[in-house]
Parts: sequence; C-alpha cells; structure tokens
Amino acid sequence: MKHVVLLGDSIFDNGAYVNGGPGVIRQFKSILPQDWQASLLAVDGSVTTDVIDQIAEIPASATHLIVSAGGNDGLSKVDILQRPAGSVGAAVDQLAALRAEFHQNYRRMLNALLALKLPLAFCTVYDPHFSDPLMQRLTTTALNIFNDCILREAITHGLPVLDLRLICTEAEDYANEIEPGVAGGSEIAAGILNLFQNHDFSSTRTVVYK
Repeated sequence: MKHVVLLGDSIFDNGAYVNGGPGVIRQFKSILPQDWQASLLAVDGSVTTDVIDQIAEIPASATHLIVSAGGNDGLSKVDILQRPAGSVGAAVDQLAALRAEFHQNYRRMLNALLALKLPLAFCTVYDPHFSDPLMQRLTTTALNIFNDCILREAITHGLPVLDLRLICTEAEDYANEIEPGVAGGSEIAAGILNLFQNHDFSSTRTVVYK
C-alpha cells in the first residue's frame, strides 16, 4: 500500500478554481492503482514556510510526500517588478536579495521534511499565464531564481523533481493567470503518478519528471 500526501499550495489545492470540476486531488485519486491512496494537505495561499505547519497533519500511514510550494512566495513579492532601480545591476541586486530570502525559507521547509525520512519529491513553480506579454516575460524570468533554488536543493539531496513548467504549457491548462484548471490538474495528477511509479528512491539520484 502506498499513501501519497500532497503538500503545499493551490497547485494541488485548486478546487476553488475549477467551477465545480475535479481538483487535482480528485483527479489523482481517480487514476491511482487499486492498492494506493492519497491525501491532500496542501492549502490554497500557502507560502513555503507554511508547509512546515502542514507536516503535523501528515497521517502515520503516509509513505510518499510531494510538495508544490514557492509560487505564493513569488506572488507576495511581485511588487519588486515595479520598483525603480538606477541600473540593471541594482535591479539584479534586488532580485538577489529576494532569492536569498526564498532559498533560506525553502531550505528550512526541506530540512523539516527530510527529518520525516519518507520518500520525498518536489515540484518547480510553473510559468504563469498572463495575457499581457510584458507581465508574462517579467514574471516568468523572475520565477527562474526561485526554481533555481528548488532544483539546487533537490540535486543536493538527491530528490526527484516534477517540473510543472513542462506540464502546464497551454492556455487551457489554467483556470486563471496563476491557478491550474481541470486540464492542467489532470496533467499534474498524471505527472505525480508517473514520478512515484517510476522513481527509484533508493538511488538518491535526482531525476526530473514531466
């Protein structure tokens, strides 16, 4: 029996955005092998450090964990894209400070999860879907500094990664600019199952799944 627990934010807890359609957890449960089960502990609006509070709710029967967190950390700092800067270097320095803060918080969350000694996987932060081309370019570029932190930590600890940037790629995958819709949720659910069915957690080797 495998019991997969989904931690993090509205990438998994997207039920409020699908207009009565199935959210990620419902879609995931619908494709699970008969002897598997799944639990949703992710909470819409959570930032990286909120995942630490979710750990207390992990059931004793949990065998595998997957985390999608970081998007709301970026959303809470989106005003940085409008701040004045005297030079390109000054702008990059502001982003570097943001990256350092996020990396520290992500590492805190990761260490708390590693202490559970359960098979663990992480998701990248996917690209948003803004209709304004400039906003799309700015946010997608800025999120790369967050994804760099996620990938560095995963590689450091030999953990698998589900790269959501390669999963949600079409307009129909999104319920709005930043939330997965039914189509995107279905692809995310399939990606989670693919990772846990195929990854060898005894290898301590980072593999990126899509």
